[in-house]
Amino acid sequence: MMWIVRLALRRPYTFVVFAFLILILGVFCIESMPVDIFPNIDIPVVTVVWNYNGLSAEQVADRIVANSERGFTTTVNDLEHIESQSFVGVGIIKLFFQPHVNIADAVAQVAAIAQVTLRQLPPGANPPFIIQYNASSVPILQLGLSGQGLNEQQLNDLATNSIRVQLSTIEGAQTPNPYGGKSRQVEVDIDLAALQAKGLSPSDVVSAIGNQNIIAPSGTIKIDKFEYQVETNSSRRCWLC
Repeated sequence: MMWIVRLALRRPYTFVVFAFLILILGVFCIESMPVDIFPNIDIPVVTVVWNYNGLSAEQVADRIVANSERGFTTTVNDLEHIESQSFVGVGIIKLFFQPHVNIADAVAQVAAIAQVTLRQLPPGANPPFIIQYNASSVPILQLGLSGQGLNEQQLNDLATNSIRVQLSTIEGAQTPNPYGGKSRQVEVDIDLAALQAKGLSPSDVVSAIGNQNIIAPSGTIKIDKFEYQVETNSSRRCWLC
């Protein structure tokens, strides 16, 4: 490397010109370089979120997360490692993939094995949310709803069924579910002593509600020259508490 030092001492003006040239080109590159506030950072991570209200964190880890991880490791290709967290009623599994993975195929494989795992989970478990993580997907807008004369349930319905539907049609926008408010529900309070006296358990109450929570077509009825469709609607969303 000494020859560079000797060359610089023999031709100092040449290196001064090179230094000015680098400075000018650097300023030009900075001015012409495209800038993106939210660049697209492609990180091959898929998040699987299981929800089971009322289940303890230990039960979520043993009965849901462990079974899911076992299925992912045997059927999903190009896995790099898996991370999971268990909370009360919620299990979060992060699947990290190799850089060369086809993320669309990976999501399809995760969704397929999740449906198989669902059959092995406790009764009443719902399919998971499968989210492709992207570091550039950050919230840029938050909306808060309030209305005079509207209760929390009405605000929740308005956000879910009206505002969110309109925002989801915007190109490139990802709109999460509204947070807060109250959802419509029917609660059943159980008298355990009365149930035990009749030889019943809370699961029998759940089965009875589920068997009667149906929508069944009943045919048609003819009145005068008109024929009307008749339905038997016994559907209710019920949570046992």
